[in-house]
Amino acid sequence: MKMSFEKVSFPLKAPFVITGYTFNTTDTVRVTLEADGVKGHGEGVGVYYLNDTADVMMEQLAEIAPRVEAGLSYDSIQSMLPPGGARNALDCAFWDLEAKRTNTSVWEHLNMTPKSLKTVCTIGIGSAEAMADAARGFAKYPNLKIKLDADNPVGKLEAIRAERPDATLIIDVNQGWTFDELKEYAPACAKLDIAMIEQPLKRGADDELIGFTSPVPLGADESCLDAHEYEQAASRYDVINIKLDKCGGLTAGLLLANLALRDGKALMVGNMTGSSLSMAPAYVIGQFCHFVDIDGPLLLAGDVENNLFYGAGGVVEVPNRALWG
Repeated sequence: MKMSFEKVSFPLKAPFVITGYTFNTTDTVRVTLEADGVKGHGEGVGVYYLNDTADVMMEQLAEIAPRVEAGLSYDSIQSMLPPGGARNALDCAFWDLEAKRTNTSVWEHLNMTPKSLKTVCTIGIGSAEAMADAARGFAKYPNLKIKLDADNPVGKLEAIRAERPDATLIIDVNQGWTFDELKEYAPACAKLDIAMIEQPLKRGADDELIGFTSPVPLGADESCLDAHEYEQAASRYDVINIKLDKCGGLTAGLLLANLALRDGKALMVGNMTGSSLSMAPAYVIGQFCHFVDIDGPLLLAGDVENNLFYGAGGVVEVPNRALWG
């Protein structure tokens, strides 16, 4: 087994603004595993709010690389690396390598028949006019994800809804509201037919949601990193957002999905604005999800080879095996 890894940066088409952050580029780490004449690939973006940067991922992978090349088992990396971008990249590279070594597909391995998915298209924070213009520009996407903070959120949603009465809208607050603000804004969100409010409160500060009945379903993103945090999140949220960079790979993502499905929780698959190489394994999780957010490549100025195809209506075709899996 040979293992290599490198930083790969992807400039964004335009600055992307969410609560507390503005992104101009996506810095990823790409892992390549080679054995029996074939190569498997995986990509990690990391988790920005946990300081899970490309440099941190590179350090973690450098530490474990000799053991991987010496024959470290696939299962061992689940406990030898923490959840995050490094383990995601390595885990997904293992999945890809195994599919290629056995001349099968990930779908065959999981005994699944994949269906095409319909992703949201994401609108970053801006003025009400700019966000409404963006919504109009995304006319071919029936599902929109709206980034919001506490600056005129209802006014912005009203402007977007006026432009797109046809669209399914979900909103992502990225920990940007207080509980009082949630209680104030949620009824207006219900009147505007918002399908879900994602992560309204700060991670670790959402105890007030216990016993609270929201008029709009609430989704946990930052408040549910992996399966270890599932039970607490499930007691507070209606929807669990699975991101492979958070939980540390497809293996961990499938575990979290199974827990949520067991309990009848709705699922969302999300992304950290990676390339198609990040979206391809997330596509597996998307098979179980009501909400699908794998639009990361649409925000990039360029993508990887054999990239995902995004068609009319936001339909994303099944990944080409030359890309992954």
